[in-house]
Amino acid sequence: MSSHLDQVQSFCSGQRWFGEKGHDVHVDAMATSVWLSGEDAWPAVRIGFVYCAGPPGSEFPIRVYQLPLSYHREPVDNLGHALVGEWEEQDLADAQVWVYDALHDKEATPYWLDGLTHGRQLDGLEFHPVHAPERATVVPEDSRSLVLTVEQSNTSLVFGDVALLKVFRRLEPGSNPGVEIESALTEAGSELVPEVLGSARGSWPRAGGGTDTGELAMMTAFQKNATDGWAFATSSVRDLYAEADLHAEEVGGDFAAESHRLGASTAQVHSELAKALGTDIWEPALLVEHAAAMRRRLEVAAAAIPELAPFAAGLTRAFDALASYDQPVTVQRIHGDFHLGQVLRTIDGWKLIDFEGEPAKSLIERRALDTPIKDIAGMLRSFDYAARSLLADHQGDQQIAYRAAEWASRNQQAFCDGYAEVAGTDPREQAVLLSAFLADKVIYETLYEARNRPSWLPIPLAAAAQLAEQ
Repeated sequence: MSSHLDQVQSFCSGQRWFGEKGHDVHVDAMATSVWLSGEDAWPAVRIGFVYCAGPPGSEFPIRVYQLPLSYHREPVDNLGHALVGEWEEQDLADAQVWVYDALHDKEATPYWLDGLTHGRQLDGLEFHPVHAPERATVVPEDSRSLVLTVEQSNTSLVFGDVALLKVFRRLEPGSNPGVEIESALTEAGSELVPEVLGSARGSWPRAGGGTDTGELAMMTAFQKNATDGWAFATSSVRDLYAEADLHAEEVGGDFAAESHRLGASTAQVHSELAKALGTDIWEPALLVEHAAAMRRRLEVAAAAIPELAPFAAGLTRAFDALASYDQPVTVQRIHGDFHLGQVLRTIDGWKLIDFEGEPAKSLIERRALDTPIKDIAGMLRSFDYAARSLLADHQGDQQIAYRAAEWASRNQQAFCDGYAEVAGTDPREQAVLLSAFLADKVIYETLYEARNRPSWLPIPLAAAAQLAEQ
């Protein structure tokens, strides 16, 4: 491995968005795009494509990450945290350069804004503005960028409190579901997602030959003064815990009205998605396949986590019921990774964000049609998480535990009430589907917490016990 690839690996390994930490992988190669900057411009700016491979002879697939690069002739004092490395760059007349992650470089980020504003077309890199009907957000061309620190799998920048640029780090060929879905909703005039202002699509060399093409970034209107649903909900839970003897509906920070509105907004977005991108039908035979896949996930989880094993038989009953379900199920494009962290409360009401689907799933899986019940199950589980995530400070307090369950149930019911009012059908009446997707979500949560956050493992285990009894 060349010295500059060593530096690239060292830098990537320290980034939150780099998904290969803990795996026996290495940076095998790096390719670069056309220059975004003009001739003789400094800093020189282009996109790097980082290729990760497993040990020789392993079946680890080649993974590609996007690393926008800015090249400086001198070190930049305030960019030390974004320094990728220092080397001689052949494409810049063998100049000695200091290379930075360009998304942290305020001198480099205007190239993305300029490209999206003007629809620039470069060799292997295309910027596509999206025009919403009757409400185009205008981003001043001199807007300065600020990197947000909350993003994990991607990197997001805010331009002048007007626009949010999300740059996708791990790349896959094909249409990114977030870009596809949110652009379709924007073009249909939806008020329930942030307005999509544009996207960037690029090509990169495929390992083994050929070229892959996919989305590199998406820009949306920035939601100023918005609160994410998780922070909003857990604030309500704190208010409840601060009151010694009041029920959830008696506390000033009662969240049920917001949950009702969120349910209504979710149903409206599902309706808009069905109209914009179409629907299909799962016949009963396909439900048998989905039930089998859920059983396999349960077997893997129960084998890895002994605490889950006592509930396996009860959870299996939910999947058996799904396999026996003899009614066709309407499916469509959905959010796919729906929880309180994927919604924003703005002055105009709730907005849904981040339609990319579950990060661990393949692009084909994330673009597949599914039942809206999956989204509903995800949000119902999120209410339970919001209530129980704060119990760590009240270990052994049975009254607090009871009130946490009461808060979760109250908001779950309010969400379903709001959804039913708009959709015309109550998701609770589809008990077989809902129970199966709730159980499948709990299995996913149990594996995640056991691997990443063991102190939170009691949250999905408590839900597994409850579902197993039903």
